[in-house]
Amino acid sequence: MSTSRRRTLLKVIVLGDSGVGKTSLMNQYVHKKFSQQYKATIGADFVTKEVLIEDRLVTLQIWDTAGQERFQSLGVALYRGADCCVLVYDVNSNRSFDTLNTWHDEFLNQASPSDPKTFPFILLGNKIDVDGGKSRVVSDKKAMEWCASKGNIPYFETSAKEDYNVDNAFLTVAKLALEHERDQDIYFQSVADPVPETEQRSGCAC
Repeated sequence: MSTSRRRTLLKVIVLGDSGVGKTSLMNQYVHKKFSQQYKATIGADFVTKEVLIEDRLVTLQIWDTAGQERFQSLGVALYRGADCCVLVYDVNSNRSFDTLNTWHDEFLNQASPSDPKTFPFILLGNKIDVDGGKSRVVSDKKAMEWCASKGNIPYFETSAKEDYNVDNAFLTVAKLALEHERDQDIYFQSVADPVPETEQRSGCAC
C-alpha cells in the first residue's frame, strides 16, 4: 500500500427507535453476521470499518445508539463531531417512521453542526424481508416524500437479515461523511486564515 495514502477518521451516528435493526445493520456491514436474538443496546457502542474511497483510506467509526428515551441524554457528547447521521426505521412499523422527525431534529439540536441545512443525513427503511413484504405498512413513496421534505436526503431499503443493500447504503454514508469532512476543512481553513502582514501594519485608513 502506498505510504502517501491519506487516512481519514469519520464519525457516523445511527439513530432510530428500539428494535428497528440498527445493531443488526452495523453487524452485517462490519462483521457479515446476523443474529435472530434481539438484545437492546445499552447507552452507546461503536464499530469501525475501513473503506477505500477515491484512493483515500477511510475509517468509519459507526456509533450505535440506544433507542430508549432514557438514554437520549447521552446525545450532546455523542453527537458532537459527527460527519453523517443515519436514520433507521422499520418498514413494518408506522411508529418507527413517525418518530423520524424527532430523531432528526434532536440530532441537529444536540450536535449543533455549523450548517444544519447541509449536514448529511441518510434514511434506511429496514426489515423489508419480514413476511415476504406482506407486513409492510410504510410505502417507499411515503419514505421518499419524507426525504424530499428534508432536502432530498438519500434513501435505501435494507434487510440486515438477508444482507440486502447494506453495503450500498453504508458506502453512500462514507461518501457523504467524507464530503462533509472536506467541507469542514475548507470552512475552518478560511476562518483560520491569518490577516496579511501588510493589512496588519496599515491600520485603519478611515
